[in-house]
Amino acid sequence: MRKGIWQEFDGYQDIVEEIKVSRKLGGTVSSAMVSAEEYIRQLHPDRLELCVSDIITETPSTKTLRLVSKDNYLPPFMAGQYIALYLEIAGIRTSRPYSISSQPNQVGYYDITVRRVENGLVSNYLLDVVKRGDTLISSGPAGNFYFNPLLHKKTMVCIAGGSGITPFMSMIREIIECALDRLVYLFYGNQTIDDVIFGAELNRISKRFDHIHYIPVIEEPSRKYEGACGFISRDVMREVLENIEDKSFFICGPQGLYDFCLPQIQEMGVPGRKIKQEMYGAPPNIWQYPGWPHEVHQDDVFTVNIKNGKQLTAKAGEPLLVALEKNGVVVPSLCRSGDCSMCRLKILSGKVFQPAGVPVRKSDKKYGYVHSCVSYPLENLEILIQ
Repeated sequence: MRKGIWQEFDGYQDIVEEIKVSRKLGGTVSSAMVSAEEYIRQLHPDRLELCVSDIITETPSTKTLRLVSKDNYLPPFMAGQYIALYLEIAGIRTSRPYSISSQPNQVGYYDITVRRVENGLVSNYLLDVVKRGDTLISSGPAGNFYFNPLLHKKTMVCIAGGSGITPFMSMIREIIECALDRLVYLFYGNQTIDDVIFGAELNRISKRFDHIHYIPVIEEPSRKYEGACGFISRDVMREVLENIEDKSFFICGPQGLYDFCLPQIQEMGVPGRKIKQEMYGAPPNIWQYPGWPHEVHQDDVFTVNIKNGKQLTAKAGEPLLVALEKNGVVVPSLCRSGDCSMCRLKILSGKVFQPAGVPVRKSDKKYGYVHSCVSYPLENLEILIQ
């Protein structure tokens, strides 16, 4: 049969192939859409299967796990973002977010740096049980704690405490390896000099690069220590910073760091719009927070009824998400800090406590939804998990 002249047109065969794909998929999806969806899945996967290729001891209480992809592909990330590990430990299915401490300009591995938490279910498992060659399941990179050239000044004042150094380590490594035009002042607080993570590397970097200034601050210094002591106060910062103009402030660490340092920064005259905070997990000792009802004890136990589901008990001083996980109820979660809203559920009856500052959407408040990772039962509850 003689070919029609239209069959000679450029692109004709591509259109024929697209029609075949459309018919195969019900006529609703083009090949371009299929390619786009696959590309998006690669950039933002729901799950990654990772292999522990190396374990690096950083301090007596801290190790870095180097994670490589089992299918030879890792999605890109921004320096300062995290991944969430999904684990089953002692019959409890749970997750924990860990900032990526490696630089984003290489695609061979993710480093996560884990410090031991007292009685920590996940940290003790990662530090004591996980070994080279083990497989871990994680989310793709997530989070909003990164430098944005449209919003932030080129001079970064970074305030870290304990393992809150990890996102800043990724940022600093990227800055020096990619020769980025940024000036960094890093104030890093720890209880003792032995607690400092990446101390030797930070000292080497600050000596070699004039635009990276490293200021360790030690609460309990040894006799030989000659650096800044105590806490990261406005006086410590003023000794290093000539002014606060044209600077953006970033802070990451345990809740005590925020409680102390945020007022110090604000007293220096830094407006809130220039302060970027990383979410750092559910607050400890929630019963000591302003607004906690004095008649409720941290060990009080309440009944939680899940609509069309099971009944369980939960402690007042424990996040609702943790109580659900301990009872085998899996709720999607990512940040575990009240930020991502993945673990939201609806309170049908009863009351919960949420600390001030949790970014619950207006519509969620209106219809009774809460972030279960930072919600604490104050009485018997009935909840709806969707």
